[in-house]
Amino acid sequence: MPSPSISLDLKKILAGAQLPALPQSAIRLLELSQDPSNGPADFAAPIESDPGLAGQVLRFVNSSYFGFSREISSVKLSITLVGIRTIKNFALWSAVFSLMPNPKCGPFDLKSLWQDSLRRALFARALGKLQGMKEAEEAFSAALLQDMAVPLLAKEAPAVYAKLLASRDNGRRRLSTLERQLFGWTHAEAAGIMARQWNLPEDFATLIEGHQDVDRWVAESKSNPGMVAVAMSALLPTVADPVWNEGPKLEACYEKVVPPGSPALVDLLGKIDREFADFAPILKIANPAKSLVECHAELAAAVS
Repeated sequence: MPSPSISLDLKKILAGAQLPALPQSAIRLLELSQDPSNGPADFAAPIESDPGLAGQVLRFVNSSYFGFSREISSVKLSITLVGIRTIKNFALWSAVFSLMPNPKCGPFDLKSLWQDSLRRALFARALGKLQGMKEAEEAFSAALLQDMAVPLLAKEAPAVYAKLLASRDNGRRRLSTLERQLFGWTHAEAAGIMARQWNLPEDFATLIEGHQDVDRWVAESKSNPGMVAVAMSALLPTVADPVWNEGPKLEACYEKVVPPGSPALVDLLGKIDREFADFAPILKIANPAKSLVECHAELAAAVS
C-alpha cells in the first residue's frame, strides 16, 4: 500500500488534465433533452450532422440486441423505434468512450475496463427493470461510465495509481477504499465532477458518484432503485481478477432487492452474457475469456 502521506488535490488534477470537450452533436442532444416537447425529428438532426455518430446509431439499432426483422436505415425511425432516451444515452457514452485516454500505468488496461463497464451497464439496466423502473437507461449509462475517471487519474498520476492498482490485491480490496484512505476522495467522486463539467444531468452525475455506497443504497432500495442498480453492478467480477471476491456480497444484496418470482442471480448473469455478446461488436469490444456464468460456477464450487 502506498504511503498515507501522499496527497493529491482532485480538483487540481482534473483542472490540469484539460478534460476533453464532448462533441457538439452530444452537447446538442443533451440540450434537446431538457425540453420534453422535442421529438424524434429534433433529435435526428444533430445525429445526422455527424456521419460517424449516425453510422454508429444505425449499427446499434440494427444489431441483434434489438432484433428487428428488417433493416432500419433512418436515424429518425431508429429514434422512434427504440426511444429518445436510449439513443441519447447511446450517443453520450459513445462520445465519452472515444475521449478516454489509455495510460501506461502498471496493471491498468483500458480494454478490460470497457469489458467490465459494459457488463455492469447491462446488469444495472436488467436489475433496474426487475425493481420496477420504467426507464432503466440512465442506470445503464451511469453504470457504463462509473469508472470513467480511472483512465484520466492514471494518466495524470501514473506512479501513484500503478501502486494503488497493484494494492487491490487481485480484487480483494476495492480501489475506492484505497483511494479514500490515501487521498480522502475516490474515482467515483472524480467521475461525478467530470460529469458536471460536461453539463450532464445532475441525476446522472449523482448516479455515477454514488456507485461505491452499495450498503446504503440496498438499505434504501425502494426509494432509489437506480442507485441500487448502479452500485450493485460494481460488485460484478472484473475480467482481470482471477477470483470473484465480491460474489457473495452481490448474492446477498440481490436477494434483498429483487421482488418475489425474480430469476435467480445465475439466470440473470446468463442473460447479461448473451446481451454482451450481441452488444460488444458495436463498440468493438472483445468477449471476456470467462463468462459471468462461469465466474458464478467457480464461486459456487469454492463455497461448496
